[in-house]
Amino acid sequence: MWIAPERRSASRWIVPGLILVTGVAVAAVLAVDDRMTTGLIAGGVLAGYALLLSTRRNETGRSSGGAYGGHRSRAQLRAAAVAGDLVTVALVGAVVVEALRGGEILPYAWPAALAGVVYGVTALFGDSGL
Repeated sequence: MWIAPERRSASRWIVPGLILVTGVAVAAVLAVDDRMTTGLIAGGVLAGYALLLSTRRNETGRSSGGAYGGHRSRAQLRAAAVAGDLVTVALVGAVVVEALRGGEILPYAWPAALAGVVYGVTALFGDSGL
């Protein structure tokens, strides 16, 4: 089945774009409700998550050959990635839900920010042996 290259490249931006639009909407709703700081934090968390998803779409599968333990190492790497993704989704969801409920978001925003920083540092320096 042939799919035009422009259609394939556009489809990879649907989820990050939807999350970014959701972040803008959440920030706007909270700003209208006189909770500008909470809106900016929640919008920033969603924008960061959209950025994470857009950059992860460019990642290629890394080779975990014999030097890294082969199949067992790949399975552990995949399990760690799935666990990290689930924790990140839970934190982002908690920030949005608590922001919309009028609850305290900082207990969730700080770990979400830490996850973003750690991901950024490991993405930049992960292969350099840091």
